[in-house]
Parts: sequence; structure tokens; C-alpha cells
Amino acid sequence: MYRADIRVSYKDVCVLIPTLNEEESIEPVIREFKALGFENILVADGHSTDATVAKARAAGARIFIQSGSGKGKALKEVFEEIEEEYILLIDGDGTYLPADAASILEPVLRGKADHVVGNRLGNVRGGALKRLNMFGNKMISLFFATIYRVQLTDILSGYRAFTREGIRRLDLSTPGFEIESEITIESVKKGLRIIEVPITYMPRPAGTKTKLHPFRDGLKIILTIFRMAKTENPMFYFGLIGSFFGVAGFLVGLYVARDWLYWRIEHIPLTILTAILIIVGFQLFMIGMQGDMMASMHREMIREMHRKKK
Repeated sequence: MYRADIRVSYKDVCVLIPTLNEEESIEPVIREFKALGFENILVADGHSTDATVAKARAAGARIFIQSGSGKGKALKEVFEEIEEEYILLIDGDGTYLPADAASILEPVLRGKADHVVGNRLGNVRGGALKRLNMFGNKMISLFFATIYRVQLTDILSGYRAFTREGIRRLDLSTPGFEIESEITIESVKKGLRIIEVPITYMPRPAGTKTKLHPFRDGLKIILTIFRMAKTENPMFYFGLIGSFFGVAGFLVGLYVARDWLYWRIEHIPLTILTAILIIVGFQLFMIGMQGDMMASMHREMIREMHRKKK
């Protein structure tokens, strides 16, 4: 565990706060960071219709207005604009504590990590996460660990720290709330050193509403994790799809075989379909095996390149 009282320099840290209609919470968040010694505070606003931008500017933050919509698009744009060596990413809804910043930043400032994730799940205050959200978060993290073979507890956390060099190595494309999972997956793919540190997660301030839709956004996140598996874990991706085809072919084949054995009924079209399904399933499985070998070679090449740089 990393201690929050370690003295570190924040002059090379950019505190990045993506916002959309956070007028109730943004000013206290910025002022608390200022009190902790952070001077480079950048608010990436997604065209708020309330007083978010005015309050953020009055509190002393720089403002970046994204060109499109969606948290993912905002982060992709603003990452290219940041010149500081380190980035501290935090949501502006008041659910994360600026006081946890030292714990999150310490590993990157000391050169121990390229990407630090704040783990909320060990200290959730006042029902900040409903049971359904907690369960969904754990299932998504388990799904991620199964595919990418990396054990992380809270891959959806919005409180993170990066090196500028590390974040610019990531190829980000998702426009919405899937961005946290994509950042984590890309960090794994690009060989970034990832560390989790415990943080506190607070309830949203009274009068504010979450923009997250658990079922819709949860499904998007799961699909993003699965879609990106085709380059990181092809055996899982193509093997799973191939298994569906193979099982479907086997079940259709059982039906055809039963009718032929008992009643000598020939199902020529279904027989052809059975063969096609089984062949496709087998081919997808072989593609997964070949892709897995290529992915392993790619990871080894990346590791070798990093060793030579060092």
C-alpha cells in the first residue's frame, strides 16, 4: 500500500477533470486540489449547459472544450494537448477525494508504474455503489481478467494516474463510458506497468444525478472488452465464437442422426448445415490458435524493444 503522506512535487502534474453539467461539485473539487498544491488543473468539458465552465474557471482551472460528445472522445482529444509529464485523471462529480491524489501519483512519480488505477471497491462510503453496480463491476473485472490474464479489481475506476509518454502510446477509439476499460486494455496490450492502489469512493452530492446507465453502458463495456480480445487473446475470442458454431452443428447433427436411425428420414439440407457449422467452428478455432501464436510473438517483440530502450 502506498502512503498518502509522502512528499512529492506536483509541478509536472496535470490534474485532468472531464465534466458534463457538474456545477454542484466542480468548484469544491478544484479548490481542494489547489489547497493540496496542484496548480495545473485542466477541465475538459463536454458542452455543459449549466454553470460548470464558469465555476471551474472562477476556481482557477484551465478549460478545454471538446469538439464532439462523449467522455471517451473528450479524453482522446485532450490527451494530445497536455504537456505536463504526468496526468492525474479524476471525475468532477465529487465522488473521488483529491486527498487520495498523493497515493495514486506516488508510483508514477517514483518511476514504479506507467499507469495507476484507484481501486474504489475496498472503501465505498454511504452506498455510493448500489449492489447491482457492485456486482456488475466485479463481473466485468472477472471477465477482463479471464481474457487478458491480468488481475485488476476495479477496471472501471475514474481516478487514475499516467505518465504522458504512456498515455500517448495508447490507441483510443471508444467515445463514451467504455473509455476506462479501453484505457486499461490498451495499457495491457502496450506493455505499460499497471498498479492498483486503494482509494475512497463517496456518494454523489445531493441533487446530482449519475449519467451512467448500468445495463446499457455495462453492455457496451462488456462488448468493448470482448471486441478488443481479438488482438490480445485471439484464442479466447475466436475459440468462443467457434465453440458456438461447433455446438450448434453438433446439436443439429444429433437431430439429423436421431431421425435417420429411428425412422430413416433423410434431412439433406440439415445435414449440409451441420457440416458447415462444424467446419466453420473448427476453422475459427484454428484461426484462434494461429492468432494466439502471433500475439505471443508480438508481446515478446514489445518486451524486447523496451529492454533495448532501457
